[in-house]
Amino acid sequence: MIEAPVQGPHDLHRRVGVWVEHVSRSFVTKRGVVHTLDGISLRAVPGEIVAVVGPSGCGKTTLLELICGLQTPDAGTVRCDPAALMPQRDLLLPWLSAVDNATLALRARGISRDQARADAAPWLERFGLAGFELARPARLSGGMRQRVSFLRSLLAGKPVLALDEPFASLDAITRAEMQGWLDRVLSSEPRTVVLVTHDVEEAVVLGDRVVVLSPRPGRTVAEIDVPLSRPRRRTDPAVVALRERVYEALGVGA
Repeated sequence: MIEAPVQGPHDLHRRVGVWVEHVSRSFVTKRGVVHTLDGISLRAVPGEIVAVVGPSGCGKTTLLELICGLQTPDAGTVRCDPAALMPQRDLLLPWLSAVDNATLALRARGISRDQARADAAPWLERFGLAGFELARPARLSGGMRQRVSFLRSLLAGKPVLALDEPFASLDAITRAEMQGWLDRVLSSEPRTVVLVTHDVEEAVVLGDRVVVLSPRPGRTVAEIDVPLSRPRRRTDPAVVALRERVYEALGVGA
């Protein structure tokens, strides 16, 4: 069951963040029933960043789609403030400019193109996209495409962001730069965030808490708090120690 609270975008005192309680999800395939999630529970309080890590196929993307209301659980309850999903692939429309890709949610609400562009202009500069407003995706670097994709999710105006491996396709240097950039953006524009990632270091650097899932069917095997101030240095002994705890929970060596 999915429950969406009735509230306005500024009704902070009524926000619930994300509540996933004893949720299970299965799919019927040609090879039989695939049990993806089994009794998983997860909470992200308003303004919290929760990173979710786990082996491939353990249901992380399914979890995000349940949070965003794109799927319905077979059992259990999902309670969530309105959420926007940023998928792993940027899914930018190749025939639209950067600014018009970023403002798709605004246009969907009936805002004119000129007004949507004007509303997005200060954000594009802040996101390091000034001068590329009219560039089509083919002219943008991988990091710039991800910034446009994230801006599109942010401009949707939802209090919850579900981020599915947002930097997985980038090289290591660009990924580290984008992680720092995302940290700064979320510090100034707080949202409730559920971040799915295969990068344990990314989870510790960005998350307030790290949730570790088991192999399929996904179950919660550990929840690790990250009580560190921001920004976080990867070489900080406290970051390294937490990273090792996550690896230990995953049952793999660093």
